[in-house]
Amino acid sequence: MANLFEAAGLEREAPRPLADRLRPQTLDEVIGQEHLLGPDGALGRLVAARSLGSLIFWGPPGTGKTTVGRLLADATNLAFEPISAIFSGVADLKKVFETARARRAAGRGTLLFVDEIHRFNKAQQDSFLPVMEDGTVTLVGATTENPSFALNAALLSRARVLVFRSLDAEAIEKLLARAEAIEGRALPLDPGARAALIRMADGDGRAALTLAEEIWRAARPDEVFDAERVQDVVQRRAPIYDKSADGHYNLISALHKSVRGSDPDAALYWLARMLDAGEDPLYLARRLIRMASEDIGLADPQALTVAIAARDAYEQLGTPEGELALAECVVHLATAPKSNAVYVAYKRARAAAKEHGSLLPPKHILNAPTKLMKSEGYGAGYAYDHDAPEAFSGQDYFPEEMGRRRFYDPPDRGFERELRKRLDYWAKLRAERE
Repeated sequence: MANLFEAAGLEREAPRPLADRLRPQTLDEVIGQEHLLGPDGALGRLVAARSLGSLIFWGPPGTGKTTVGRLLADATNLAFEPISAIFSGVADLKKVFETARARRAAGRGTLLFVDEIHRFNKAQQDSFLPVMEDGTVTLVGATTENPSFALNAALLSRARVLVFRSLDAEAIEKLLARAEAIEGRALPLDPGARAALIRMADGDGRAALTLAEEIWRAARPDEVFDAERVQDVVQRRAPIYDKSADGHYNLISALHKSVRGSDPDAALYWLARMLDAGEDPLYLARRLIRMASEDIGLADPQALTVAIAARDAYEQLGTPEGELALAECVVHLATAPKSNAVYVAYKRARAAAKEHGSLLPPKHILNAPTKLMKSEGYGAGYAYDHDAPEAFSGQDYFPEEMGRRRFYDPPDRGFERELRKRLDYWAKLRAERE
């Protein structure tokens, strides 16, 4: 049946997406990856030498990873063999390897392009190692995930990681201009709408061309869209964000560091970005509780209370009303005095506990409910602090083998300024009463 369609010429006349029609035919036509493909770029040098090693392309969707892989094969006279880790298993890999061996015996090499390579499990990734080492294939893997976490160390040690960047506004504009030249017509957008379309593409060239197609389909004769109208026409593109991948960790890191850096505006922006991308608000609430403990601590004792209250408010109200409580918490934490003194003190105490093992408390602070325990000296010499002047006895509560230690060192800011005064005063009394 397929042959009949081909004979009739119908296949050639079938509509093709704009992104497919604009796919570059040479490496010089690739837009947005000049840092790799320029004369001094990593790939530019390899192509000039007509010699490739195995590579991992790491970058967001729509940045040209597959296209560059295909064009690299053409530029180095290698057979292009594409597979996808989503649809392929061990049996498929064996067939590809056998074909590559036969091709190599006939005098031609194979560029094996593996899309979504991070989706292969450890055993499947290991299967590439022998054919990479003996030259059966030149592996080019494409991934949107951080290779450091998504790929085996053995595979990474045999391949060079190259980072593909999101397309900037200038690169997206070049793509749109090229699309207009192919179509023979301008996009029906005023300058503000064109800028909005570029922003909605979110650095994804394929998405930019898809949005352009939607605009051309939606526009009536002589109609020109403004920025507000273009958002209604194409709705909006979901932000690039995977709650189990890099986008998630990058954005929560940005939120946390903005709070720590006392920048409420940046913190609100990253909160909004994550909520807009569909992040679980209760996950964000839990992280805000962590920030209150780690980065503010007792410099503002209310910070933890505010964070817990924000979580409870969201649980009561849900979306969107409860999100305002999270925003209020973010502003409170970002504008609070900062201290990690409790965080550092706890780490020091943990280290000391591991270092010194299971030391017994000093006997004078142990209870002695039996005669035997009294005879062993339990509770002997204990001073009841409320009976001491200023309710402070100055006793040593550390194990005798350790001696007194100081873990908590509050800074002279926020509420901890008062705590430092108390600690200094008690240290003075302790020295006097020892």
